Amino acid sequence: MMETPSNLTSPFSTFHLTGIPGIEEAHAWISIPFCCLYTIALLGNSMILFVIITEQSLHEPMYFFLSMLSATDLGLTVSTMSTTLSVLWFDARDITIDGCIVQMFFLHGFTFMESGVLVAMAFDRFVAICDPLRYTTILTNARITQLGVTMVIRMIVLMLPLLLLFKKLSFCGPNGLSHSYCYHPDVIKLSCSDTKVNSICGLAALILSTGIDTPCIVLSYILIIRSVLSIASPTEQKKAFSTCGSHIGAVAIFYIPMISLSLTHRYGQMAPKIVHTMMANIYLMLPPVLNPIIYSVKTTQLRKVMGKLLLAK
Repeated sequence: MMETPSNLTSPFSTFHLTGIPGIEEAHAWISIPFCCLYTIALLGNSMILFVIITEQSLHEPMYFFLSMLSATDLGLTVSTMSTTLSVLWFDARDITIDGCIVQMFFLHGFTFMESGVLVAMAFDRFVAICDPLRYTTILTNARITQLGVTMVIRMIVLMLPLLLLFKKLSFCGPNGLSHSYCYHPDVIKLSCSDTKVNSICGLAALILSTGIDTPCIVLSYILIIRSVLSIASPTEQKKAFSTCGSHIGAVAIFYIPMISLSLTHRYGQMAPKIVHTMMANIYLMLPPVLNPIIYSVKTTQLRKVMGKLLLAK
């Protein structure tokens, strides 16, 4: 039986989340690696936060920025964990429009904040290598606090217009999302209203966050490389570059999945649904899982303190 036009335009109050398309019967088994990854992300980032807060020797600018990164990774993990595991464990796929708005605020908000933290960390490395004598006078506790507050304010300023415009949209017809969480570009596709302003606002938010942050990070590393190459000793050059290794890894695992997901949404309409789903999960889970591992392995002082703490326990 064919659907009537009234059925196609009837409004709905919930969205339908998607697990792993095509292998729904294996969701219970698929939830095991997801649980493991979420556990690693939660424990790893919580451990780093706890160690930096309690250990006096780590009360330095570099570690304060690392604690900000861990806090944003925790927020990013928690913002999607409940809906993803609900879909995989209980097949609970429905989320209200208001619930979707709340999730988008935290999901995209923490993404914008993580991008800002990575810029602050790049600036930290730039000052430490290019102007080490003024490092502690430039990156004071007050200035670090100001940077943190600025990141939060930027996140709110970018997200509020996006969600207020979203609130005005009408939704009708199909209500199935492509992911196990609400992702703004995915959700507005389901609207039967004109979404041109929403798309422009979303693009503006992206430009004003990652669009500004990425060139800032690149510029910082151009200046760092120029400064390091002017050092005569190869040993000193190697030592200087090694201090940037963890941050470069964090930048790569944040931006590469983000760009890949954006390109998939923009140009991969013909790609199988499972590709979209896996890209989206990699984009959200990779940084929170890998950042604690990268910094624990590459940062000697942090590794020693964490090892001492674990042995003491």
